[in-house]
Amino acid sequence: MLKVGIAGIGFMGWIHYLAYQRTERAGIAAVFSRNEKKLAGDWRGIQGNFGPPGEQVDLSGIHTYSGYEQMLDDPDVDLIDICLPPHLHADATIAALRRGKHVFCEKPMALTVEECDAMMAAAEESGKLLMIGQVLPMFPEYSQTLQWIREGTFGGVRGGTFKRVISDPTWLADFYDPRAVGGPLIDLHVHDAHWIRMVFGQPVRVTSAGRMRGEVVEYCHTLFEFDRADYVVHAESGVIPQQGRPFTHGFELHLEDATVLYEMAVIDGQAELLKPLTVLKGDGSVERPELPQADEITPFVNEIEEVAGAVEAGETSDILGGALARDALVLCHRQTESVKQRRPVDV
Repeated sequence: MLKVGIAGIGFMGWIHYLAYQRTERAGIAAVFSRNEKKLAGDWRGIQGNFGPPGEQVDLSGIHTYSGYEQMLDDPDVDLIDICLPPHLHADATIAALRRGKHVFCEKPMALTVEECDAMMAAAEESGKLLMIGQVLPMFPEYSQTLQWIREGTFGGVRGGTFKRVISDPTWLADFYDPRAVGGPLIDLHVHDAHWIRMVFGQPVRVTSAGRMRGEVVEYCHTLFEFDRADYVVHAESGVIPQQGRPFTHGFELHLEDATVLYEMAVIDGQAELLKPLTVLKGDGSVERPELPQADEITPFVNEIEEVAGAVEAGETSDILGGALARDALVLCHRQTESVKQRRPVDV
């Protein structure tokens, strides 16, 4: 079993904790937090825009550290799972790699492309694996769609539209700070940017129209231009001030021989499947494939098992690798520039 040290016990640390309870391929050996209540197992103040609220947890048998370096010295830890605020990702990752630990770092990979490059260089130098928590392909609807794309089940990709919109995350004081969390594009849209990069390749140009909030984009629509003129790709992402819908995501993906639809939302505290995964075929037939049973934690279980498999094989995941996550961050920054300048921007 892969032995893991979780760095940072906030919303994502809690979600990862729950996921580790549901796999036998990786387990928690240690946790790091500077919050003494959390080190004592009191996680009841944790909240997010999906999943259960934090609870009192039993940390007996798990090493608890108030110093990050102390956890890096723990010989029982094989991999560091970084769930710290984004502005700490680069330094924490590089320190762990240099101490001989594999790293699984939550998205966004970092706040700047330069930090991403430094993280990847540290992984190369250390000989350890670096993987980024771009969990979207692990959701059943996205996982099934990715399988169809890779197997060419409905022909090649042609384009599509991708949606990811939340209400104001009022519990995150630094959400709109480009030097702390990064704002809606860096923290939220980076999921779809990663998916677009993975499926279509890296765009050559973006055209984004949107609203700013301070130094970051609050909400925008983006057209992505590729070397292939027949790719037509669009994304909608950001924050709206209506708190009754804290989260929604979905897509309409165009393939040569089918169109694939999906959308879900959390409305008034309840998850609603607005459009189950649906395949529209050229002959007029419609299919709604049966997917494996899943809840809000399942994608994170799948993600952790992907990480464990990569460590066992000694090769980074082709989904969670740093290069894809870096390119997704590049897109987010170029989209911001397009909104600011009100013109197309080369990637």
